[in-house]
Amino acid sequence: MLCCRNCFIDTEIIAIIEGTKTIGNCDFCESKNISVYDIDKNNYITELFDGLLDIYTPASALPLEFPKERTNLIKNILRDEWSLFGVDHGAIYRILTSLCSARYREQPELFDGPVGILQSIDNNYLNDNAVLRNFCWSDFSKAIKTENRFHGDHINTDILFKYLHYARKIYTAGKIFFRSRICPTKDGYSSAEMGAPPNGKAKAGRVNPEGISTLYLADAEDTTIHEIRAGLYDFVTIGSFALQKDIEVIDLANIDKISPFLGAGNGFDFLQYAININHLKMIGQEIARPIRNDNALDYLPTQYISDYIKSKKYDGIEYISTMREKGVNLAVFDPSCFLCTGTVVYDIKSIAYRYDRVRDMLP
Repeated sequence: MLCCRNCFIDTEIIAIIEGTKTIGNCDFCESKNISVYDIDKNNYITELFDGLLDIYTPASALPLEFPKERTNLIKNILRDEWSLFGVDHGAIYRILTSLCSARYREQPELFDGPVGILQSIDNNYLNDNAVLRNFCWSDFSKAIKTENRFHGDHINTDILFKYLHYARKIYTAGKIFFRSRICPTKDGYSSAEMGAPPNGKAKAGRVNPEGISTLYLADAEDTTIHEIRAGLYDFVTIGSFALQKDIEVIDLANIDKISPFLGAGNGFDFLQYAININHLKMIGQEIARPIRNDNALDYLPTQYISDYIKSKKYDGIEYISTMREKGVNLAVFDPSCFLCTGTVVYDIKSIAYRYDRVRDMLP
C-alpha cells in the first residue's frame, strides 16, 4: 500500500516520504505522480506512530471516573489535535490501520473505539508537566487580573520555555513587513511618522504593557489594512518596513503544530506534548484575539506571556491575523530592528464581509 505526501500535514513525515525518492499513485487520497511511501516495504513511519499511540488508553481500560469528554477516536485526535494528517477521517483510519497493522490486530480497540490519556487526570503529573499546571486559561486570566499580577504560579514557565524553543523562527535581514495608519487626508504620513510610538507614550496592546514601545507589523498590505479596521472612505498610509538584521521570533501562530517527530530519536516527550497541545493552542488564540472594549486589563494575560518571551531574549512574536484569513502579524520588541523605507496612501473604496447563518431567534 502506498501513502503520499498529500496524506500528511506533518513536515517530518512529509520529509520522510520525499526522502524515499519514489514517485507513484497514492492508494488513500488518490493523488497521482507524487512522492509516495510503500507501507509494506518500510517501517520507519510505523515505528514513529507506534511510539505516539503508546500514550493512549482505550476507554474500556480507563477508570470509571475518567471524563468522557476527554476521550475521542484516535483518527480524530491525530488530525484535529496533533495536525498530522491532510486527509479526511476515513482515510486516516485506513492509513493508520495499514501503517500499524500488527498493533491493530493485537489491540483493535485502540483504533475502533474512544481513547484517552490517563495522565490527563493525574494532578501530580499535570502540576509538573503542563504549561497551565492544573488550571485552565480562564483561571490564569482571572488570577492575573484580580489576584496576583506579577508573582502568580499558574504558568509553568519551565515547560512553556521548552515549547517556545520548538517554535523558534528566523527572519533574515531585508525581509519586508507592513504597517498601516488611518490618516486624515490623502496626503498621508511620512516614513518618519510610521514607526512605533516611543517609550512612555505607547498604549497597552496585546503584546506590550502601557509605556513600552513595540512595533506591530503584518505580512501583507491587505492584512495590515484589515488589522487597523479601516472603514469606507478612510485614507490609509501603509509603510514598508525592511528588517535591518537577522532576528529570532516565536511563532505562536503554529505553536500547537510542532511535529512530535521533530528530531526523531532525540527523546521528544509525546505524552507531555499531548497534555499541552490545547494549552499552547489557547495561548496562540489569545494573542491573536482582538479586544473590543479596549479595557487594558484584558491585555494582561497575553502581556505576561509576551514579556516572558521577551525576557528569554527573543526578538518578537508572530501570531495569526483574526481579521484576514491566512494573514500573519509580527510584534517586534525592539522597533529599531526595522526601517520604514517608503509609504503609499490608499483610499478605501469598499469593505466585504463573509458570514454564515448560525441560528434563528424565536420571538
